[in-house]
Amino acid sequence: MVLLTTAASVQFLRPIFVRVIREFPERYTYEGWVWIDGYELNAAGDAVARRELYVNREGLRLQVQAPRRANDPRRPIRRTPQRVG
Repeated sequence: MVLLTTAASVQFLRPIFVRVIREFPERYTYEGWVWIDGYELNAAGDAVARRELYVNREGLRLQVQAPRRANDPRRPIRRTPQRVG
């Protein structure tokens, strides 16, 4: 998981957290820049959008865990029986 800020690219005026799936080494880039594929995360750490991003490798900030808001604990998923057939 990485934090993307303006250090990674000017497009990230509003920083975002991304769970990186892979890097695209076959895509031509400038020195120090990479294409990555990953999921953008919301404040609860849930994936909200899949993104392909062009970023400066030195601007990537590794994160151990996505931040959670203090007053927004994660609620368990409520499962209900479904009729099939």
